[in-house]
Amino acid sequence: MSASSTTDGLLAALSNDLAAAVDTVGRSVVAIHARRRIPASGVVWQPGVVVAAHHTIQRDDDITVTLHDGGTSSATLAGRDPSTDLAVLRLADGADAPAAAAATDTPRVGQLALALGRPGTSVTASLGIVSAVGGEWRTWQGGTIDRFVRLDLAVYDGFSGGALVDAGGRVVGINTSGLARATALTVPSSTVSRVVAQLLARGHVARGWLGIATQPVRLPPALRQTLGTEAELGLVVVNVEPDSPAERGGVLIGDILVALDGRAVSDPGDVLATLGGDRIGQPVALQVARGGRAERLAVTVGERPRARR
Repeated sequence: MSASSTTDGLLAALSNDLAAAVDTVGRSVVAIHARRRIPASGVVWQPGVVVAAHHTIQRDDDITVTLHDGGTSSATLAGRDPSTDLAVLRLADGADAPAAAAATDTPRVGQLALALGRPGTSVTASLGIVSAVGGEWRTWQGGTIDRFVRLDLAVYDGFSGGALVDAGGRVVGINTSGLARATALTVPSSTVSRVVAQLLARGHVARGWLGIATQPVRLPPALRQTLGTEAELGLVVVNVEPDSPAERGGVLIGDILVALDGRAVSDPGDVLATLGGDRIGQPVALQVARGGRAERLAVTVGERPRARR
């Protein structure tokens, strides 16, 4: 067999595998009618449950979903989480839509990937690669994404809320253009499953809240010596919400937050990282500098007020 014949055979096999992956996962990709423009895409994550991109679901009522076979189903909004750009819909009883199989492997840079959407009655596909993979990261609204996954592929209408699919026909995650400007990202399956469970249970994702606004500030050497810290930066409190956990705990504007539960903080994201939903109702120890002296405060973590759309 010639080299060209071998190459043609390999390309044909790859092409067939990709087409088969589209056929398989495409049955779980739906069109969601919840905005004025073209429908958005969604993925049947578990029987009767559809995951979508939060920013594409522009109304809470009168939502319909077009299934892979052209049939339609009414849907109700179970909950949304703007911080991870995810929303969950419940299909009406009897809707026949198979759930997608989620991938468990970590995506790799250079891995071929298919972005599937359904901005109408037909499924669309875009082939590209995973261009970057990183560790856990926090969105600008405070949501935690288990892994940074950036894509290099063409973005078509209906991309957000659709599935990123590997060559084996497994869903790597939910695609979105709503978490970074002009960048195609994927919310990995592990994050999707975690957020879906919370939205189905309570309609929103609970996050801890102190009620302060801070910004980084450099600590003078003398103050660092007084505080007994080697950290060069702290967080100056520039606002304390009225009747917030911080106000009730005695935090004042102008305090310099140095540590939470003994861990140094130098960026507002460090505070958010400490305030998971499991900390709600629990005390957190704050080390602050006030008037050049060290103070220790105990604040009971509250639940972050739900963001408005």
